[in-house]
Amino acid sequence: MVNSLPLALAAASLLLPATNAFYDKSSPVIQADGKSFNNIVNKSNHTSIVEFYAPWCGHCQNLKPAYEKAAKSLSGLAKVVAVNCDEEPNKQLCSQMGVQGFPTLKIAKPGKKPGRPIIQDYQGARSAKAIVDAVIEQIPNHVKRLKDDDYAAWVAEGTGPKAILFTNKGPVSPTLKAVAVDFLGGLDVAQIRDKETEAVGTFEVEKFPTLVLLPGDGKDPVTYNGEMKKDKIVKFLSQAATPNPDPPKSEKKTKSTSSDKKKDASSSSKFAKSSASQKSSESEAGETATPETKPTPKAAAPKSEATPIASLADPLALQHKCLNDKAGTCVLALLPEDTSSEGTTLAIKSLNEIQQKYEGRKLFPFYQIPHANAQNPALRSKLDLASDKVEIIAINGKRDWVRHYTVADFHQSKIEDWIDAIRMGDSPKKKLPEGLVVDASELPAEPVVIEDPDQVRMKETAPDPDNVEPESDAVKKMKEQLKAQMPEGMEFEMEEVSDEEYEKIMKQGEEAGKKRDAAEEHDEL
Repeated sequence: MVNSLPLALAAASLLLPATNAFYDKSSPVIQADGKSFNNIVNKSNHTSIVEFYAPWCGHCQNLKPAYEKAAKSLSGLAKVVAVNCDEEPNKQLCSQMGVQGFPTLKIAKPGKKPGRPIIQDYQGARSAKAIVDAVIEQIPNHVKRLKDDDYAAWVAEGTGPKAILFTNKGPVSPTLKAVAVDFLGGLDVAQIRDKETEAVGTFEVEKFPTLVLLPGDGKDPVTYNGEMKKDKIVKFLSQAATPNPDPPKSEKKTKSTSSDKKKDASSSSKFAKSSASQKSSESEAGETATPETKPTPKAAAPKSEATPIASLADPLALQHKCLNDKAGTCVLALLPEDTSSEGTTLAIKSLNEIQQKYEGRKLFPFYQIPHANAQNPALRSKLDLASDKVEIIAINGKRDWVRHYTVADFHQSKIEDWIDAIRMGDSPKKKLPEGLVVDASELPAEPVVIEDPDQVRMKETAPDPDNVEPESDAVKKMKEQLKAQMPEGMEFEMEEVSDEEYEKIMKQGEEAGKKRDAAEEHDEL
C-alpha cells in the first residue's frame, strides 16, 4: 500500500506560492519584517497601511492585485507595507499587533510623539480605490492656509525657507500634504486661494496653480515652472532644504538579554499555534477579522460616545438660533421622516464626533431639525432639497447666505473638510430665498429647548430688567380680554409657572372636570 500523505503534501506545496515571492522585488508594496517594521512604519513621518498576511491564505492571494494597485496610486504619498506573519522572525510582531486572521489591514498615522503612530484597523472594502481613499484621509496636514490678512506675517516669521502654493481649489491636495511631510521641520509649506488678491498681486501670480519658493535669508522668491508632480516639486524645493530621509536612519541596536530571548520564544510559540489554527479556519477569519490594535490582558474600556448635537423641534427655537437677521452661521441637519436609514445615522454620528472634537474651541453650532418641525419642510422646499433623505446645510441669517453639503459620503472626514472650507470661505454659497430669515426684533420670547433630557436642570424664572423681551401681539390681546372681564380698577400681572406647578394646575382641572361630569350624569338619571 502506497502512503499517499507525503505525495499530497508535496503536491500542495507546489500549488502554494513561494513565501519570499508573494510580493517580489518589483512590487510597489514595501516588505517589512520584525526588524525593519519600526523604521519603516513606526518612525516614519508618512502614513502607512500595513497588510499582515500568510502566503497560504486564499483571501490574501485575492487581495494582492488590488493591494499592489493601491501601492502604485499611493506612491510618494503614503506607504503600502506588507508583513509575512508565517515567517518565524515576524510572528512576535504579528502577535503584538493583535493579528487574529488573514489578511489583517491596519493604518498607521504619525502621532504627536515620534515613533508612536496612531494605529487603527482598516475595515473598508478590499478594493484599490477604497484603500487609497482611506489612506489619503489619514495623511497628516502640515500645510498652513493663508489669507490676505495673515500671509505677510507668516512670510516674515523666521529666516528659514518657505513654499507657497497659489491655487483656485479649496481643500489641500494629498500631493501638497505629502510634500509638507517630506520637508517637515526644514521648510514650511502654505496654500493661498486665488481670491486672496493682495497676496496674489504681491507675488505677481498670473495662473493657477503656481508654486513659489521663498529661499530665506533675504533671497528673492523663485517661481516653479515645472509639472505639478510630487517628485519634481521635491527636487525643486531641495535647493533650499533637504527632504527628510524615509525610512529614517536606523539606530544602533542594543544586545538582547536572555530574558528577551525567552519572551521572543514564548511569543513565537503562541503565535505558531494561532497560525496553525488559522489555516483550518480561514473562511471564518478571512476578510472580516477585526483584531485589537494591541493585545492587553484586561478588557479595554468602552469608548465613550460623543454627546448628541442639540435638537430643535420647535420652529420658533430655530428662528431664534439661526433664522433671523442677527444670527451667525449654523450647521443644520434636516432629518427625514424615516430616520432609520444608514445615511441619516452616519451623518448625525459624524456631526456628533466633530462637535466633540472641537469642544471648547470656536466653531459653528450644530443642530438637528426633526421632520415634524415645520421649518424642516419649508427649508427643503425653498432650497430645492430632497424630501426623503438627510440634508446638511450651513446657514447665516446675518449675511443672508446658505451652503449645501452635496457630497453623498457622510463620513466624519468628508463633513469636516466641508466645514473647514466654510471657515476658510472656500465653499460655494447662495443667497437665501425671501421669507426664510425674520427680523430678530420682532421675534417673541424664545421657547425652552431641552438639549439633553438626562441633564435637565431647573432654571430661575426671575426676569432680568436689563433683558426684558417685548410682549407679542397675542399676549397683549389676551391681557386686554382678561382686563375687560374684571371689575373696574382691578389690576393683574401674568407670571410664568414652573413645569411642576403647571402639571399640578392641569391635574386639579382634570379632577374638577370629572366631578362636574359626574354631577351632570347624576342629574340625567
